[in-house]
Amino acid sequence: MSDFIPPAKPIIGDEEREAVDRVLRSGMVAQGPEVAAFEKEFSEHFVQGRPVVAVNSGTAGLHLGLLAAGVGPGDEVIVPSFTFAATGNSVALTGATPVFADIEPDTFTLDPASVEASITSRTKGIMPVHLYGHPARMRELQSIADEHGIALYEDAAQAHGAALDGRPVGTFGAFAMFSLYPTKNMTSGEGGMISAATEEIARGARLLRNQGMERQYENEVIGFNARMTDIHAAIGRVQLTKVDAWTAARQSNAAFLDANLRGVVVPPVMPGAVHVYHQYTIRVADDRDGFVRALKEEHNIGSGVYYPIPNHRLPSLAHYAVELDLPTTETAAREVVSLPVHPSLSTDDLERIVGAVNAVAGAGA
Repeated sequence: MSDFIPPAKPIIGDEEREAVDRVLRSGMVAQGPEVAAFEKEFSEHFVQGRPVVAVNSGTAGLHLGLLAAGVGPGDEVIVPSFTFAATGNSVALTGATPVFADIEPDTFTLDPASVEASITSRTKGIMPVHLYGHPARMRELQSIADEHGIALYEDAAQAHGAALDGRPVGTFGAFAMFSLYPTKNMTSGEGGMISAATEEIARGARLLRNQGMERQYENEVIGFNARMTDIHAAIGRVQLTKVDAWTAARQSNAAFLDANLRGVVVPPVMPGAVHVYHQYTIRVADDRDGFVRALKEEHNIGSGVYYPIPNHRLPSLAHYAVELDLPTTETAAREVVSLPVHPSLSTDDLERIVGAVNAVAGAGA
């Protein structure tokens, strides 16, 4: 059987190793000049110079961003249920209530009509997820937020470089979070980045990541240890120099799959959107789990199911969503499969993926 094609593959090269070694030789490995440089470079690269704050994980970025934006007990934040649990968790960790809304069937992102129906007198904000690297419907969501006098936040964990109508994600909300986990479109080994609309929110996030202090031992608020190390920042700085080429490769791979897959529903891209294909997610209407097994067992091709259990049915979050009906979310959870689209794929790999998917989809027809 041919070699296994993994669903994701972090790319770490000699340049990243050399950067880590340089930091280790310097003797300064905690948050320091590498983090400051990474923040500046990330801001210029992705969010048009907005203030950014590096933290030790994407989840910490969501949690601290929400706190810095003033979210707390008694508030509600509308989020999709079809996402990784960190989205709902981060709201709950502030003491606020995550309110789960439904998604659109095409983009897998928040359905503005469902959001509108979920607003109450306690709603503080709306936090869409730019899922799989496709931007959410920010125009419509901003209009809803403006009409009701509430805030807009962004979970951009999977969307480095995605854009809508020429505007990059991470520049719409009061804050946005990008994840730097190893399987994301770029990595720092582990980490996250908060993009803030105002210096006030950025300063709040800086305080919260560092025990509530900007100057040593002058603790202004109760905070956390959510700092990024210089080791991680050094990796991230190198990856910033490569991510654009990797994104172009993902988009090229996706275009090949779009043109050649048969018998499955390929991911559409809405007008004006730039999709960066953190995941290439298809729909398989009949026996999705059997489809995944056949790809692996018969063709040695990996895939992923993101996500099989919606947030509102997770044991950890279900008590926030009693008797909630989210039909489009439930259908997506039964049907989605993410195929390999990462930059390490060769032409032969792509042809194998197409052949395998078409064979399995045809067998199930």
